[in-house]
Amino acid sequence: MLDRRPSPDDLVDHLVRSTALQRGEAARVVLDVLAYFDETTEEFVRRRHRELQSGGAVNAEIFERIAAELPHRAVAPPELSLRQLRRVVYG
Repeated sequence: MLDRRPSPDDLVDHLVRSTALQRGEAARVVLDVLAYFDETTEEFVRRRHRELQSGGAVNAEIFERIAAELPHRAVAPPELSLRQLRRVVYG
């Protein structure tokens, strides 16, 4: 079976044609988006914890918010309890 997914180069070409982005800028955007969606559940939880904590949120709020955000990821991970989320961050 042939892989019909567009390559990142196809997406870069599309962005250059359809936006005001230069090729280098479009390539950086595509790479950033791919990296974002390649993030594991654990990496996402740790990153969001750092972001929310640096914004002044406390852990009780942070873990509730992360638990609410996880099901909306591009590929939703299994549901994690608040305890499991804390273990991802603190081990």
